[in-house]
Amino acid sequence: MCRLYGFRASEPTKVECTLVHAQNALMVQSRADLAGKSHANGWGLATYEDHLPHIERQAWAAYRGEHFRQAAARVFSRHVLAHVRRATVGKASLENTHPFVDGNWAFIHNGTIPEFDRLRPRILSAISPARREAIRGETDSEHFFQYLRSVQENQPDLPPLACLRHALRQVVRWCREDDPAARIGLNVILTDGSALVGSRIGRSLCFVERDGVHDCEICGFPHVHHDPRKVYRAVIVASERISHESWREVPDNSIYQVTDEPRLEIESL
Repeated sequence: MCRLYGFRASEPTKVECTLVHAQNALMVQSRADLAGKSHANGWGLATYEDHLPHIERQAWAAYRGEHFRQAAARVFSRHVLAHVRRATVGKASLENTHPFVDGNWAFIHNGTIPEFDRLRPRILSAISPARREAIRGETDSEHFFQYLRSVQENQPDLPPLACLRHALRQVVRWCREDDPAARIGLNVILTDGSALVGSRIGRSLCFVERDGVHDCEICGFPHVHHDPRKVYRAVIVASERISHESWREVPDNSIYQVTDEPRLEIESL
């Protein structure tokens, strides 16, 4: 179990309030989510400038000390991933902390691949040798990420959403073959600072779309240096509702992409 957050906007935006100060900010969820569970085994942020990722990660709780607050306060970007970890597969360590990164691609995961120890050899056999050697941690999340990157490598003409669909269907198939009643948790987000795609399988997920520049309900100021010649839009995807905005649920067993506008487009798996 973890809590995740994905953001894409038409202009660079500060996200400090939704990560730190909102009534159910990600930092609040690291102490206790809406079900009362803590996610105190690490935190990470991925932001992009000129399509290059900047990653900050720590293997302790986001609510402990000032590190997460300070990192969130520095974010001013069109693309943001954020994650707080509740360890299920793999100990609390920096190697097991999200986001995982490969080149320009950053990846976060909420959920668990059931009976991962039994499925791990099968997943590894589908990953290219170079990518197997690139795995540094123990998590099912990093293994799935490298499998997904192998799919992208092997089918370079497929768009990211199609590659994600292929990878998810295959891993779900392996899980069902191992245990038809397995409770699969594969909420993931993948971005390269241009495309942003993700899924909801077996865990909570919601989203909000923002149209136009508005004063923040927390700090009272807009979070963007808006160019009046442009139309400002943003999409947030998160494990739980963060603010008082009109959040909607992403249907279970679905994949999605955030378009260039940006808008959220959802497809059933």
